[in-house]
Amino acid sequence: MNRCGWVNQDPLYIDYHDREWGVPVYDDTLLFEYLNLEGAQAGLSWYTILKKRENYRIAFDHFDPNIIISYDEKKIEELLQNEGIVRNKLKVNAVITNAKAFLKVKEEFGSFSKYIWSFVGGKPIINHFRDLSEVPVTTNISDRLSKDLKKRGFKFVGSTICYAFMQATGMVNDHVESCICKHNRHDKNT
Repeated sequence: MNRCGWVNQDPLYIDYHDREWGVPVYDDTLLFEYLNLEGAQAGLSWYTILKKRENYRIAFDHFDPNIIISYDEKKIEELLQNEGIVRNKLKVNAVITNAKAFLKVKEEFGSFSKYIWSFVGGKPIINHFRDLSEVPVTTNISDRLSKDLKKRGFKFVGSTICYAFMQATGMVNDHVESCICKHNRHDKNT
């Protein structure tokens, strides 16, 4: 079976590619999780973060922004000692900052999903790349998204991170044409 060239042989990675990557996400909490995990990936591989995702969910109270905004220095120190996540103070603090910004966006737009999906007109962009080398790392849309998120106070949301987020959450479908998952996408709103 043909898959996108970035997938390794680990069943965890194969499952992520086959069941999650590129499937549209509209659930606010799941979008918040993805945004922060993509930020945690900065300078690392997605595979590294994927292996730590369950640890992140536990450490960050299942990415509930209402809980995260109340994290104090003691909680931050606890997170920085947690070997199950990337122990980078800037990245840990970014999750707290992002939770505050996320709640403001949710208040302004009614949902984070409505806000984030407005950048692609409310529906996935379906690309038709034949080879992995054709897939961009940024686009004009990810540039605009990054700029707007930064203006709203989000951290670790550069254009490359934003494009990876868009791919992961199905805002764009970048499965190559020969991939078994190209035309088999379903919404993941769990």
